[in-house]
Amino acid sequence: MADGGRMGIKKHTVHGLVEFDITLARETIRQHKKETGEALSFSAFFLACLGKAIAADKQMHAYRNWRNQLIVFDEVDVNMLFEVEVNGEKTVRPHILRGVNQMSVREIHAEIRAFQDQHQSSQESKFIDWFVRLPGFVRRLFLWVLFKNPQLLKEYYGTVLVTSVGMFGIGTGWGIPVPNHSLQLTLGGIGEKPGVVDHRIEVRKYLSVTVSFDHDVIDGAPAARFINRLKKLIESGDGLSD
Repeated sequence: MADGGRMGIKKHTVHGLVEFDITLARETIRQHKKETGEALSFSAFFLACLGKAIAADKQMHAYRNWRNQLIVFDEVDVNMLFEVEVNGEKTVRPHILRGVNQMSVREIHAEIRAFQDQHQSSQESKFIDWFVRLPGFVRRLFLWVLFKNPQLLKEYYGTVLVTSVGMFGIGTGWGIPVPNHSLQLTLGGIGEKPGVVDHRIEVRKYLSVTVSFDHDVIDGAPAARFINRLKKLIESGDGLSD
């Protein structure tokens, strides 16, 4: 985290603090559990929507190589932290979900559950356990080379980072990260607020989301359109009916 932070503070990052109405999505997931006994992952739903929103403008997860060329990827590979148990203690481990723009909510849900059950054998966990034992200057050199080579970055770090700080408190609230990726989303708290539905005021559930993007790669207007697409997908419960 410290090594990544040193690199992140050198980027020209813009943060957008937004709220998504997740009332419909949460109710659909709750109703599904009531009818089937299966607890669908909200993270899986969010990632499926994220993949669709990025697929509409793939420059949202583009990177510049050492020759300053802009490299754009077809697959959206999301690096996300998940809570797991290691030696009887709760901790977090990264997992890269490959091509989420081509996966359904259920497929992403199954992969998340499989990782949480078998994280010890995952490629990411083995890499982290090895990587943190290296001297600091070697780690930082590796990261510098990684971010100059988008193909390597995609393989080892994913093209988009999603993290959650909402687990640490109750109610709305945003986290401000020091990101390295061209696009990073930080999921904050969930709280109830009054909202307008069909010209009526109702109590709605809102998720606080920080959208952080590298302004050297992504301009403000495409970023605003991306946020609007993601908002519509999240608030409509896209993919949950499947």
